Amino acid sequence: MDGPNTRRIVLLGKTGAGKSSLANTIFGEEQFTVNKALNSETKQYQAKTKSINGKIITLISIPGFFDLGRPEEDMKPEIMRCITECAPGPHAFLIVLKVERFTEQEQAVITKMCQYFSEDALKYAVVVFTHGDQLPEGMKIEQFVEESEALSDLVKKCGGRCHVIDNKYWKKTQQDEYRSNQFHVAELLNTVEKLVMENNGGCYTNEMLQAVEREIQREEERIRHSSGNMSQEEIRQQAKINVFNKQRDKMSLTWIQGVAGLALVAVFAAVLAMMMKVNSKPELTEAAQVFEEFTDVVAEQIHPPVSQPPLQTI
Repeated sequence: MDGPNTRRIVLLGKTGAGKSSLANTIFGEEQFTVNKALNSETKQYQAKTKSINGKIITLISIPGFFDLGRPEEDMKPEIMRCITECAPGPHAFLIVLKVERFTEQEQAVITKMCQYFSEDALKYAVVVFTHGDQLPEGMKIEQFVEESEALSDLVKKCGGRCHVIDNKYWKKTQQDEYRSNQFHVAELLNTVEKLVMENNGGCYTNEMLQAVEREIQREEERIRHSSGNMSQEEIRQQAKINVFNKQRDKMSLTWIQGVAGLALVAVFAAVLAMMMKVNSKPELTEAAQVFEEFTDVVAEQIHPPVSQPPLQTI
């Protein structure tokens, strides 16, 4: 169960936005692995917990979760990891963007976030800009946001909450307080606390997250009765691992069943095609059309289309 000082924070953004580095900057130490390759970050989910100012803060980073062109099947395990780790829900989402032009790729981050969590998640979100050294001398992040209609609209949907840091150049003490990570991390954590207070100490949740939490609690009870001297923290962590593994196995089975279903349809279609070569009666032509429609239905059941939320286009 949640304690009053527990904070779960999910970092969302495209690869290369600086999520892992931001997490290290917030923690004040290198806990998250950062890939130094150009336009790349670590390719696996990461979650770390640290006590900061009396709060138990868990940062959850999902690298590449919103990358354009990444197959949905590749993302499902990372989505499930995130859901399991942050159940019954995150206290805040950090939407991580670079200080640069807001493009369709950045918009895709917001679109997919709303697809997987709903647009209500923006009420729990804070926009955090990285690469703050790219800000023109004397410009504050609020001014930068105002120069883009799309960015301005996003920040408004997030309750006007936005901050900026620089994972590389603002680490040392600066004469200008505004170009100091220490200053902005303190401001960011203060914003998260205000957000939690506005939500009466609660977190963002939905039916999916609540269902996962119930499953975790059942698993905790099972482990508690069968384990020896495990602490509550150890029981909780093991329960999350067990629930994730179960869900992952279910996803794999669903995929296999889906492929088998399509293969069966393909066999029927092939047989029908051979029959049509022998006899081109109108009844067979009509049957072929029915098979084609049936194949489309099966494909939609395996990979259902995801409706786009009503967000502003670029």
